[in-house]
Amino acid sequence: MVRRSVIVAVAWLTMGTTRADAQNRGVYPLGMSATNSGVTPASGFTYGNQLLLYARDRAKGADGETLAISGRNIVAMDMNSIIWVSTRRVLGARYSATATIPLARNDLTSDLQGTISGGSGLADSYFLPVILGWDTDRTAVRAMYGFLAPTGRFHAGADDNVGSGYWTHTLSSGQTFQLDASKTIALSAFEMFERHTTQVGTGVHPGDTFDLDWSLMGAVVRRVDMRVQLGIAGYLARQTSAKTGPDLDPSVSAERYAVNGVGLAAASAFPGHKAGVTLKFVKEFANRATYEGYSAQIAATIGF
Repeated sequence: MVRRSVIVAVAWLTMGTTRADAQNRGVYPLGMSATNSGVTPASGFTYGNQLLLYARDRAKGADGETLAISGRNIVAMDMNSIIWVSTRRVLGARYSATATIPLARNDLTSDLQGTISGGSGLADSYFLPVILGWDTDRTAVRAMYGFLAPTGRFHAGADDNVGSGYWTHTLSSGQTFQLDASKTIALSAFEMFERHTTQVGTGVHPGDTFDLDWSLMGAVVRRVDMRVQLGIAGYLARQTSAKTGPDLDPSVSAERYAVNGVGLAAASAFPGHKAGVTLKFVKEFANRATYEGYSAQIAATIGF
């Protein structure tokens, strides 16, 4: 994909839980940075919009077993991102920054208890004040620092929360490698470490998370006015530390969630219009201590 068409926007929404003291996932919407992860857009401003749907209908236990009492967890997010890329370089890298404001709706329903929670509105906002991008003829790499600000509605014990109720600091990196000299096959990876702070009103400190998105894409259309890629994409997440807090059951602190997913991706770029569209569908499998289902994502970008 040409650089003007590629945006890696990141935004957050805390995921629903099957019981009040559980932690099912981190706050990064998995898969959204799977394609062209290392590429920096051209200098100037770009607007990106992503519509993300995560639907899960199987609750998985700590050993990956399907629980007898299952349910449904649906999270829909509309992400609005403004990306600015400077003409200057820092440490030999192109400097850029991103602000993402998400709108979200979530619903958590149990087969036994019915509707447990649901809310909609402004979710937690994400800011990347430092993005450094290096590139050569066939390699593009980015290093990033960001933070999640708890701008979404959160009240301890409420059943209509949209935000997480805590700050998150992130370190992340994206890489894209052109595997052949003609640049028809691209391998991308995106890694993130989420460092969570203590939740307001509960004293609970969620466990930290490692996330990985990836894709292998091949160019099927290579025209001056349009470029189309097709391929496979996937993601995983692992809880790396214990969830702690007042009166937490030891079994909860001992749990570590795991998420795995693989699916299909399609990406198109229109250089003359400084625009691009990406589609992804990912099916989850072999999850632990969380819900399992699928995600569908559509992203569009336009440069100014």
